[in-house]
Amino acid sequence: MAATSSGNRPAATSQAAIFARLWETDNGKLPLTLARHVLKLGFSQEDRARMHELAVKNQEGRIARAELEELDNYVKAGDLLALLQSKARRSLKQQKPGSSRHG
Repeated sequence: MAATSSGNRPAATSQAAIFARLWETDNGKLPLTLARHVLKLGFSQEDRARMHELAVKNQEGRIARAELEELDNYVKAGDLLALLQSKARRSLKQQKPGSSRHG
Protein backbone atom coordinates (compact mmCIF):
# COMPACT_ATOMS: atom_id res chain seq x y z
CA MET A 1 0.00 0.00 0.00
CA ALA A 2 1.09 3.54 -0.64
CA ALA A 3 1.81 5.72 2.35
CA THR A 4 0.75 9.26 3.05
CA SER A 5 3.26 12.04 3.35
CA SER A 6 3.52 11.19 7.05
CA GLY A 7 4.58 7.66 6.11
CA ASN A 8 2.54 6.23 8.99
CA ARG A 9 -0.77 5.27 7.43
CA PRO A 10 -1.89 4.03 4.03
CA ALA A 11 -3.02 6.67 1.57
CA ALA A 12 -6.72 6.46 0.72
CA THR A 13 -7.03 5.98 -3.02
CA SER A 14 -10.79 6.03 -3.62
CA GLN A 15 -12.24 8.84 -5.73
CA ALA A 16 -13.94 10.22 -2.64
CA ALA A 17 -10.76 10.19 -0.56
CA ILE A 18 -8.71 11.85 -3.28
CA PHE A 19 -11.36 14.54 -3.78
CA ALA A 20 -11.70 15.11 -0.04
CA ARG A 21 -7.98 15.81 0.25
CA LEU A 22 -8.42 18.77 -2.11
CA TRP A 23 -10.32 20.55 0.68
CA GLU A 24 -7.69 20.06 3.37
CA THR A 25 -5.22 22.57 4.74
CA ASP A 26 -1.53 21.70 5.08
CA ASN A 27 -2.20 20.04 8.44
CA GLY A 28 -4.70 17.61 6.90
CA LYS A 29 -7.74 19.27 8.46
CA LEU A 30 -10.62 21.15 6.91
CA PRO A 31 -10.74 24.89 7.59
CA LEU A 32 -13.12 25.33 10.54
CA THR A 33 -15.63 27.49 8.66
CA LEU A 34 -15.78 24.90 5.89
CA ALA A 35 -16.05 22.06 8.42
CA ARG A 36 -19.08 23.68 10.02
CA HIS A 37 -20.71 24.17 6.61
CA VAL A 38 -20.01 20.58 5.48
CA LEU A 39 -21.81 19.24 8.54
CA LYS A 40 -24.96 21.07 7.44
CA LEU A 41 -24.99 19.42 4.00
CA GLY A 42 -27.33 16.59 3.13
CA PHE A 43 -29.51 15.14 0.42
CA SER A 44 -32.84 16.83 -0.29
CA GLN A 45 -36.09 15.03 0.48
CA GLU A 46 -36.56 14.53 -3.27
CA ASP A 47 -33.14 12.88 -3.60
CA ARG A 48 -33.74 10.67 -0.56
CA ALA A 49 -37.05 9.53 -2.03
CA ARG A 50 -35.39 8.78 -5.37
CA MET A 51 -32.59 6.82 -3.68
CA HIS A 52 -35.18 4.77 -1.80
CA GLU A 53 -37.12 4.09 -5.01
CA LEU A 54 -33.96 2.97 -6.81
CA ALA A 55 -32.85 0.81 -3.88
CA VAL A 56 -36.20 -0.98 -3.80
CA LYS A 57 -36.08 -1.59 -7.55
CA ASN A 58 -32.54 -2.93 -7.19
CA GLN A 59 -33.49 -5.27 -4.34
CA GLU A 60 -36.43 -6.56 -6.36
CA GLY A 61 -34.23 -7.11 -9.42
CA ARG A 62 -36.25 -4.79 -11.64
CA ILE A 63 -33.85 -1.88 -12.00
CA ALA A 64 -32.88 -0.64 -15.47
CA ARG A 65 -29.23 -0.15 -16.42
CA ALA A 66 -29.56 3.68 -16.40
CA GLU A 67 -31.25 3.53 -12.99
CA LEU A 68 -28.47 1.32 -11.64
CA GLU A 69 -25.94 3.90 -12.81
CA GLU A 70 -28.00 6.63 -11.13
CA LEU A 71 -28.09 4.63 -7.89
CA ASP A 72 -24.33 4.13 -8.10
CA ASN A 73 -23.89 7.90 -8.51
CA TYR A 74 -25.97 8.52 -5.39
CA VAL A 75 -23.85 5.99 -3.50
CA LYS A 76 -20.62 7.67 -4.62
CA ALA A 77 -21.95 11.12 -3.70
CA GLY A 78 -23.07 9.77 -0.32
CA ASP A 79 -19.65 8.24 0.27
CA LEU A 80 -18.00 11.56 -0.53
CA LEU A 81 -20.36 13.44 1.78
CA ALA A 82 -19.77 10.93 4.59
CA LEU A 83 -16.01 11.23 4.17
CA LEU A 84 -16.08 15.03 4.16
CA GLN A 85 -18.37 15.09 7.20
CA SER A 86 -16.04 12.72 9.03
CA LYS A 87 -13.12 15.03 8.25
CA ALA A 88 -15.21 18.00 9.36
CA ARG A 89 -16.07 16.40 12.70
CA ARG A 90 -12.43 15.47 13.24
CA SER A 91 -11.27 18.99 12.36
CA LEU A 92 -13.76 20.58 14.77
CA LYS A 93 -12.97 18.08 17.53
CA GLN A 94 -9.23 18.71 17.22
CA GLN A 95 -9.45 22.50 17.28
CA LYS A 96 -7.69 24.05 20.24
CA PRO A 97 -9.99 25.00 23.15
CA GLY A 98 -10.77 28.69 23.12
CA SER A 99 -9.49 29.15 19.56
CA SER A 100 -12.93 30.00 18.22
CA ARG A 101 -16.47 30.59 19.33
CA HIS A 102 -18.72 27.65 20.08
CA GLY A 103 -22.24 27.39 18.78
